[in-house]
Amino acid sequence: MMPAILVLYGTTDGQTAKIAAAIGDSIRLMGLRADVVQAGPGVNPRPEDYAAVIVAASVIAGGYQKAVRRWVRAHAAALQEQPNAFVSVCLSVVNRTPKVDRDLRHIIEQFSAQTGWWPREVKAVAGALKYTKYGWFKRWVMRRIVAKAGGDTDTSRDYEYTDWDDLKEFTQRFSASVMPRSLKEEAERFAAHATAS
Repeated sequence: MMPAILVLYGTTDGQTAKIAAAIGDSIRLMGLRADVVQAGPGVNPRPEDYAAVIVAASVIAGGYQKAVRRWVRAHAAALQEQPNAFVSVCLSVVNRTPKVDRDLRHIIEQFSAQTGWWPREVKAVAGALKYTKYGWFKRWVMRRIVAKAGGDTDTSRDYEYTDWDDLKEFTQRFSASVMPRSLKEEAERFAAHATAS
């Protein structure tokens, strides 16, 4: 039976859902099964049922979605026992500076302290500015924050900053690390063929 990877995510404005779906697609391209599941009430997949787990959540007001925190806290011990990664989606990753890196590291450390899960691997991914989806107040707040950082402030359009190629590379490397050797060689041939065509 082919190994399966759980991709559990939380999203606020939809970009992390899009990122989780792309992670799932990359896992499947490697010949593995991927279950992409949004954290929420009544959603309780067991990490033990998977070969590996990727958790994805976005930074909102200095923390991550409550549903993700709740699920991770409930399954922290099981998560620690298997290959795992945390994908932190954050708009400020667009302008990487030492301060941004420090702030993000602090947010992730707080998340780990709250949940009891210390991810084996953390991947910071840039999110999106979805001005056209925000209410007037959030649009105003986001525009002010982004203007201070010298970012995109035209609120009549959206901006997507996610580096899809980098995300795909990360996911394929992570997936390969949990595959049996024979399956890994076959998946690498398949991925190379799919990329070339």
